[in-house]
Amino acid sequence: MALMANHIEAILSFWFDPYAKRHWFKSTDEFDASIRRSFETICLSLAVMDKPNIDAPEEGLAAIICLDQFSRNMYRDTSASFAWDSKAVYIAQIMVDKSWDVKLPQEQRHFIYLPFMHAEDLELQNLCVDLIDRRMGNEEILKHAYNHKNIIEEFGRFPHRNKILGRESTSQEKHFLSKWDGF
Repeated sequence: MALMANHIEAILSFWFDPYAKRHWFKSTDEFDASIRRSFETICLSLAVMDKPNIDAPEEGLAAIICLDQFSRNMYRDTSASFAWDSKAVYIAQIMVDKSWDVKLPQEQRHFIYLPFMHAEDLELQNLCVDLIDRRMGNEEILKHAYNHKNIIEEFGRFPHRNKILGRESTSQEKHFLSKWDGF
């Protein structure tokens, strides 16, 4: 078991509370700081595991929220916000392979697929689109998945991460970023 039962409950209760939901994709410094205070130690304990052992759907979901969502809040605008993405993908793949994703409500299931959507890998982007299309049927989320996939198809990476990750932007990426208004 990668997470203790009380940690799983705390993470899921916090993340799916109406207050947190308002901040999912429009965070504030205060919200980010509250995640850091409450969950950074738990997230770091997951991050140091080579391959976390996940025993149940809720545990996998909580681990993904730590590694894929909380990291983006706690370390916003730094390269550390993406540092645990491969671990989140690893757990998401376990969830999908065991069909644990479909045992969760759609609102929660969405977070199982986000590590694939965040990956700078076309195969994982295609998997994300397929999973959202087949296992969710949510047109709004599917639109976002296609937007992410299209960027990876065009550039092989997310140009908006270049500055944070210390990568040089190509002229095509600079042009894209000059017109891009985010997801």
